[in-house]
Amino acid sequence: MFRSFRALFAQKSASSAPTAPDLCATQSALAAALPDQGQLNIPVARTGDENLIGHSTIEHGRHLARQDRWEDLSKEMRAADQDRAAVSDGMPIADLLAFGARSDVVLAAEHALTDGKAISDYDLLGGISELEGEMADFPDDPMIATVVSLAHIDLAWAWRGTASDAALPPLHRSRCAAHFDRAASILPKCRADAPDSPLIAAASCALLAGQRRSNARVSDEYERLITLDPRNQRHMRAMGSHLLPRWFGSYDELELQAMRTAARTQGVWGAGGYTWVQFDAIALDEEACARVDTEYFLDGLRDIVRLRPDQQMINMLSAYCAITIQNGRGVNEQADQFRAQMRETANWLIRDHLTELHPMIWAHATAGFNNSVRINSPERFAARGQRDALRAISDLFRDELRSGMDVTFTPTGLQFSQN
Repeated sequence: MFRSFRALFAQKSASSAPTAPDLCATQSALAAALPDQGQLNIPVARTGDENLIGHSTIEHGRHLARQDRWEDLSKEMRAADQDRAAVSDGMPIADLLAFGARSDVVLAAEHALTDGKAISDYDLLGGISELEGEMADFPDDPMIATVVSLAHIDLAWAWRGTASDAALPPLHRSRCAAHFDRAASILPKCRADAPDSPLIAAASCALLAGQRRSNARVSDEYERLITLDPRNQRHMRAMGSHLLPRWFGSYDELELQAMRTAARTQGVWGAGGYTWVQFDAIALDEEACARVDTEYFLDGLRDIVRLRPDQQMINMLSAYCAITIQNGRGVNEQADQFRAQMRETANWLIRDHLTELHPMIWAHATAGFNNSVRINSPERFAARGQRDALRAISDLFRDELRSGMDVTFTPTGLQFSQN
């Protein structure tokens, strides 16, 4: 989860801030794939609207840190954490504030290490040393200590980079381990001081993912986090990914924990807990996709739609079924059978529930919902998402469009008219 802020931080609104973040632009998207035939019309959400609140929250956290207003930052983080406050895509407000507070330090180090520029140890360690100093000034504040711990986790990943284990330089390996070790030394007191904090529980899960200990009980850590914040699907999705064999688990444990999570979150998500735990895992792993219980997954997806029918959720589920899960076709026959079912599910979602297009969500779906993807131009990224969405939606309405029928999405449902 904590590596997911780079994309959000890079996204800027293309226009001045609207009065509400979910207002839709008045323009319609036109499908050009079928010229001289029917036309597809769908309202398009403005590019920056979906991420406006998250971006402003990050900036607010950064402002408070720059002004040395750490007590104010801590109070706001604690209040958001206790309220389980989150933006529309599920990202917790406390996490966003925490990233903003450490962003100057983390992003500067990431930039230097990514570009390979020769900088001194002082430049790399100076920023984190300043954060350590703030923690020393507030020795009994678990929120500030968590910011420092998360900064160490981020810096560990920055040193780790994308090189294979064999190709990782010794200095990078040692610095990576040192930052993870320092984060591990900070978090226990945070947990003792704030045992009911989802922010700190999530930081503990992020630490496990970095340390990769063979005896790590990842499912136990995530169960604790999900119990503290069951309404946030991001925790369940992260658990599923980390229970794949490539990380800490096995296919049997993934299935078991998906079923257990569904039972434990029945009152919040119906059967949706199963779907959320499997959501990213089956998109990443062919064998997991082949093994998933299709009927249980669909039951959970229907419950999610019933309980969260907002357009951001409908766009994400539609894009997932139409694009994300379709990647990898032809590798595993049983997985392809599941994909065919998901294509039918996309048809149901789009025809019965979609009323407006959120291009950024579809762009992320094309990227496999990879939270670490870097976005240099939000406008181009969103434009690509819009093109992919129109292509997928047009394909679902191919028969109607070929017959010369216009297909128009409205707040009350689809409208068909003869061209």
